[in-house]
Amino acid sequence: MTRDESICVLGIGNVLWADEGFGVRCVEALQRRYEFAPHVALIDGGTQGLYLIQHVQQASRLLIFDAIDYGLPAGTIKLIEDDEVPRFMGAKKMSLHQTGFQEVLMLAQLTERYPQRVLLVGCQPEELDDYGGSLRPAVKLAMEDALALGVDELRRWGAVPRPRRLPLAGSDVVTFRQLDLDRYEAERPAEDAACRHGDERFLPAPAGQPG
Repeated sequence: MTRDESICVLGIGNVLWADEGFGVRCVEALQRRYEFAPHVALIDGGTQGLYLIQHVQQASRLLIFDAIDYGLPAGTIKLIEDDEVPRFMGAKKMSLHQTGFQEVLMLAQLTERYPQRVLLVGCQPEELDDYGGSLRPAVKLAMEDALALGVDELRRWGAVPRPRRLPLAGSDVVTFRQLDLDRYEAERPAEDAACRHGDERFLPAPAGQPG
């Protein structure tokens, strides 16, 4: 390992829209379960887009978790590597955050500060149009395979993953305590008490009806 070796583990997506939160939930779970060497940073990238450029440019190795529309059965995990990652995300984008993150990767390439290795661990989502919803069962189950693949690669990269010995302090968690997966699911309001699909005034009219 060189002196300037830096590993960034980045989860991107939006936990408020069901399976869109897959990437962030993976990083959250990694941090809860494992400790890593000092040169490893775990980042909740959310939907920050270009604000993530510094993390990408500083990393010599970049591991990304995200929900990706592969056109495959829900919960399918697929790996994309290195220079194929920005091109793939551009072709398979399903949300604005992916458009923004593709720009981050392209900018890192243009500035010649692109990581030596990049691995995208993507999961096929089942449901996105559920505001306040959580991961669907197939996607939640797929997290275990995604995490296993990620940890194996991190071990090869020299991240030294090991089971966490001490619980995280509140100030150290990558996501807000209020958005912790278990709490988020347990405290979700009933459907008749919360908007799930947006303001009906602005939703597309059913087929055959005027807009």
